[in-house]
Amino acid sequence: MSSSTWRPDVALLDDVLDAHGGLDRWRQFTSLTATIVTGGEFWAMKGLVQDPNPRRMTVSLVREEGSLHPFGAPDQRTRFEPGRIAIEKLDGTVVASRDNPRESFAGHGLTTPWDPLHRAYFNGYALWTYLTTPFLLAGEGFSVVETALVVVNGERWHVLEATFPDSVASHSRVQRFFFGPDGLLRRHDYNVDVAGGFPGVQYVYDHAVFSGLSFPTRRRAYREETVMVSIDLSEISLS
Repeated sequence: MSSSTWRPDVALLDDVLDAHGGLDRWRQFTSLTATIVTGGEFWAMKGLVQDPNPRRMTVSLVREEGSLHPFGAPDQRTRFEPGRIAIEKLDGTVVASRDNPRESFAGHGLTTPWDPLHRAYFNGYALWTYLTTPFLLAGEGFSVVETALVVVNGERWHVLEATFPDSVASHSRVQRFFFGPDGLLRRHDYNVDVAGGFPGVQYVYDHAVFSGLSFPTRRRAYREETVMVSIDLSEISLS
């Protein structure tokens, strides 16, 4: 979709969803699995080691749930939902868990050390958010408004500001999503509330189509000039 095809009589969100494959197609699926490789400086700030090994992340497309494997050991995975985080064996045996995990971040700053459950919760909500964008914005309880467009390197980016419902765990209650002339996501801004609220600016690249839906396969989240988190995605499958 070129910049001239934005239709003033149709909400921007509708155009964005169509550009990414369409809400009707999205609703044909109930889960998504992707291979991820993660890096960046954020993990060391939290006293954590991040290796370059690929992992598989599975998220629900009908509710906020997710699981990352492996996590901490080859036979372990995470089990995320907003009100509970767990690390478990592949047979379901619970290794560690925490109810109301958001409360455990109270008073945290940028360099407050994290334990494995902190990390598992962060991974869970962040990856669920990323892998369901922009379709999550059409979900119940989301409030979305179009704000002033911006021009980046001569390209006009349309902006949606979304207020997340209290029931959804994510970086911050208010987040901004930037879309290029083709309607595809270019950038995602938020505050990382679980780490002192620092502002994150995430650029996304290299969109690819899987099952008729478009996803960025590279994400780079910055704090000022520092790449805090990098995520490379591949082998995305929907079922």
